[in-house]
Amino acid sequence: MSASPHIKPLHGVGQPPFVGVDFSRIRRWLTPAGIPFSRLHDVGGCFGNNLFVDIPNLFRDFDADPADPASYDFTFTDLLIKALTDAGVEPFFRLGVTIENYARFKAYRIHPPKDFAKWAEICAGVVRHYNEGWADGFHHNIRYWEIWNEPENHVDPKLNEMWTGTAEQYYELYDAAAKRLKEEFPEIRVGGYASCGFYALKNPGDPRSDYFLTFFDGFLAYIRAHGSPLDFFSWHSYAGIEETAEFARYARRKLDEAGLTDCETTCNEWNPSHELRGTFRHAALICGWMLRMQNEPVDSAMFYDARFGLSVYGGLFDPMKDETYPAYDAFLAFNELYKRGRQLPYETGIPGVYGVLAEGEDDRCLVIANTTRYPAPFSAPGRILSCHMTGEGRRFEEIPAPGSVPAESILCVVLE
Repeated sequence: MSASPHIKPLHGVGQPPFVGVDFSRIRRWLTPAGIPFSRLHDVGGCFGNNLFVDIPNLFRDFDADPADPASYDFTFTDLLIKALTDAGVEPFFRLGVTIENYARFKAYRIHPPKDFAKWAEICAGVVRHYNEGWADGFHHNIRYWEIWNEPENHVDPKLNEMWTGTAEQYYELYDAAAKRLKEEFPEIRVGGYASCGFYALKNPGDPRSDYFLTFFDGFLAYIRAHGSPLDFFSWHSYAGIEETAEFARYARRKLDEAGLTDCETTCNEWNPSHELRGTFRHAALICGWMLRMQNEPVDSAMFYDARFGLSVYGGLFDPMKDETYPAYDAFLAFNELYKRGRQLPYETGIPGVYGVLAEGEDDRCLVIANTTRYPAPFSAPGRILSCHMTGEGRRFEEIPAPGSVPAESILCVVLE
C-alpha cells in the first residue's frame, strides 16, 4: 500500500440532496459531514429534469450563438451551484448529459454533438459564466470540469445509454473541448472520461467489460498522439473494496505508462453494495472503502450518490422519513480524519477490518471499519478522549472505550 501523508478528499458525493428548488438539505446534511465535492452528473433525474447542469438544458438551441449570453439558460443551475458553494461543498462539474436508461428504445441527447468545435465553445461559455462572471455570472472558481460520462457504456452503440457514437468520435470530442477550455482557462482542471470501470481485470470474457479496457487503451493512445490535456482521469467502480483497490492501481499504472504521471485520478462513482442501503453493513463497507482508498493511488472519490429521492443508488438519505441512513455516519467519521489532515502509520492487521489514524494540531483521530461478521480486537494507540460508534443499532453514538470493534460497525476514536 502507498499511504498518503495527507488525508485525501475521499468523502465526496454524487448529485446532492434536494427536491425541486428546495436546496436546504444540502447545508443540513452535507455541511456537517464536511463533504468536499459534489459531482454534478444525473442531477435532478431524467434529462437533468430539463433544468439542471446538462448542456442541452444550459444551451437550449444548438444553432444559437455561443458568444451571445442570451443563448444560455443558467437559471436553475445557478441556484444549485450557489446552494453548494454556500454550504462549503465544491462542485465537480460534468459537461455533458444525463444517462438515458431507455436509450435502447429511443435516444434523445446522448448522440455526438453535430459540431464538436461549437460544443466546446458552449462549454467555454459555461465555465466563463461560473468562474469569470460572464453573462451575469459568478466567480465560484470551480476547479474540475469533466467532459462527458461513461462514453464506453456499451460496445453496441444501440445499447449504449450514454454515447451513440464511436470511440473515435468521443476521443475527438474530448480533444476539442479539453484544448478549447485549457486555452482560455489554463487554471482549471479538465479531464474525463468517467470510465465505467475495469471489471474485466477480475472477470475477463464479457464483451462489454472487455470493451471498457479497450476504450481506455484507445483513449490514452489518442490523447498522447494529439497532445490532448488530461489533468484528471475519472473512473467508476461498483465492485467490492479489494477489487476497487486493484482497479485504482491499474488506472494509476496505465496513466504512468502513458507518461501522465501528473494526472490525478478520481473514482467519482462508487458504491460497494447499493442493495444493502439502510443497513449497518452498508455503512461499514462504505467507511471501509474510504479507509482502504486512503492508502491506494486515488486522489479523490465521490460516492454514488447523495440524491434525496427514490433511487436504488441513493444510499445516504431516506426520502420517506426525511432522515439519514447509517451510511451517512461513514462520512461523518471520515471527515474527522480529514479535519485532522496528516496521516500517521496504522494497521489493524485483520483482513476486512480497515483503519486510518490522523493527527491534527490538538489531537489524533482513529477510524476503524469492521466489515466482517465477527467482533475484532481493539487496542487504542494512546489515551482515548472520546469514542463514537455506528453499529448494533447505534448511530454515531458516544460510548465508553470498547475492548473490541463489533461486527459490521464503525468506530471513531479521538486520542490525546
